[in-house]
Amino acid sequence: MRLPITAIILTLNEEKNLPECISSIEKYVNKIIIVDSFSNDNTKEIAEKYNAEFIQNKWINYSQQFQWGLDNTNITTEWVLRIDADERWTEEGFSLLAKEILKKDIDGVFVKIKIFFMERWISHGAIYPNYFLRVFRKSKGKIEQRWMDEHIQVEGKSIYTEIDVIEYNYDRQSNIGGWTEKHNSYALREAIEYILLKENSNKIDGIADRKGGKTAKKRWLKEEIYGNFPLILRPLVYFFYRFIIKLGFLDGKEGFIFHFLQGFWYRFLVDVKIIEIERKLKKSKVSLQKLLLDEYGTIL
Repeated sequence: MRLPITAIILTLNEEKNLPECISSIEKYVNKIIIVDSFSNDNTKEIAEKYNAEFIQNKWINYSQQFQWGLDNTNITTEWVLRIDADERWTEEGFSLLAKEILKKDIDGVFVKIKIFFMERWISHGAIYPNYFLRVFRKSKGKIEQRWMDEHIQVEGKSIYTEIDVIEYNYDRQSNIGGWTEKHNSYALREAIEYILLKENSNKIDGIADRKGGKTAKKRWLKEEIYGNFPLILRPLVYFFYRFIIKLGFLDGKEGFIFHFLQGFWYRFLVDVKIIEIERKLKKSKVSLQKLLLDEYGTIL
């Protein structure tokens, strides 16, 4: 059962995750495209082993890289699947998807991300179900140009489904160092996004033009409620909300580690980076663009 779908996977040194990711989709999609950010491991060899199209482009951020993939690769199918290297689809998921994309009035499909951390499904703490648009008509979709929390925007009708996509948020073949390193990078991106939003220079009419839907509500809560809480204090409030009010403690020892790291430590790190960047901007009196290039090696 092959569907008229091209899968796009962004990679940077994903030799541990990529084989399982591709194996979970190769029998069901028409084509797989790897957009790589010049990996120095065996990512390219793995892509070639699975007959995936492999193309490289310099990384700036996720949004720009994914949109570049949409605009510059040979996508001949009607539909596109956005999938990260640490995500896995199931046969059941594709069976449900086949039923949905045959509906001619559908342009986008939301799925539920089912996060596993240290081999445990994190089912509480406002983590599940969280919906993300992962399948869309190429002619109707594009990705928001944001530094963090980017979503696919679709012109037309999108539906929410019961499709579960598995995410191994913690690399089973690695250690916690890889997880914290990845989230350290995320924290910088999120700090930049916060500063841009604060300056009102990155206000984008996003999910469903903010007219509703689960993803739009989540974005509103994050930017308008959480975003207006005092820095440093808000991670404490958020962790309490997730771990106590939303029953994150029911996820056991692994859940405590996950909710503490992802719900408190990571959010605290974002706030520290915001304070750091704003202090450097004030002291140096240079543009955000120049500061990011000089201090962090990245550009807007």
